[in-house]
Amino acid sequence: MALKIEIAETKVILLNLLICVIIFYSVYYVVLCICFTAFRLQMLDGLAPFDFKTNPSWLNPNYLVLLVSLEITYFMSALLFVLVVEEWVWDYAITVTVIHIAITTAVKSEFPMMLHWWVALGSGLISMICVGQSLAYYLFKDNFIYPVLDYF
Repeated sequence: MALKIEIAETKVILLNLLICVIIFYSVYYVVLCICFTAFRLQMLDGLAPFDFKTNPSWLNPNYLVLLVSLEITYFMSALLFVLVVEEWVWDYAITVTVIHIAITTAVKSEFPMMLHWWVALGSGLISMICVGQSLAYYLFKDNFIYPVLDYF
């Protein structure tokens, strides 16, 4: 059984990853600004995407803004990642999420241990993978990689 896959060069992968990270944080800040405006709140600071200590309450508007903006960011980023990486959305989504966790840890000088933050991050990642892969399959189904089963 042979799997015939052409592997992209490291430079192409790193360039795509850089583009995806830029897309993710650009979308995040735009959505944050829109959400803060919609909720009529003052923007806390430029570090809002890395805030995992906000009190998780449906009555706390700052928490709602951070939650809604994270989920919308993952959904919108999935749509844009498809244009950059085609069928490899899941791989780049997971890698960008790991980078986001690393940056969050570095910015806050503390590893996020808040369960609500992990749940929001996980649900956003799952939606990004599902939406991204579905859209990628729909747009690029002729280019998808299927294993070649020799001697089957």
